[in-house]
Amino acid sequence: MFKNYTINQTTLPLDMEQFISETDVAFAVNALVESIPQTLFIQLEQQLGRPAYHPKMMLKIILYAYTPDSIK
Repeated sequence: MFKNYTINQTTLPLDMEQFISETDVAFAVNALVESIPQTLFIQLEQQLGRPAYHPKMMLKIILYAYTPDSIK
């Protein structure tokens, strides 16, 4: 079981997408990870213990963090 994960949730009163340029690499990383079939992530799910963060969310963080500064 994974922790509930939705990219449309907002915890801030502002919609942060309006402050990010449409050409930002974050949109490309998001599209890439969202294109991966969900069935590949089901294999990582464990039934015991505390729910993990969703692998899609973690993959987005890792890919964005390792994107060269020249592209950002």
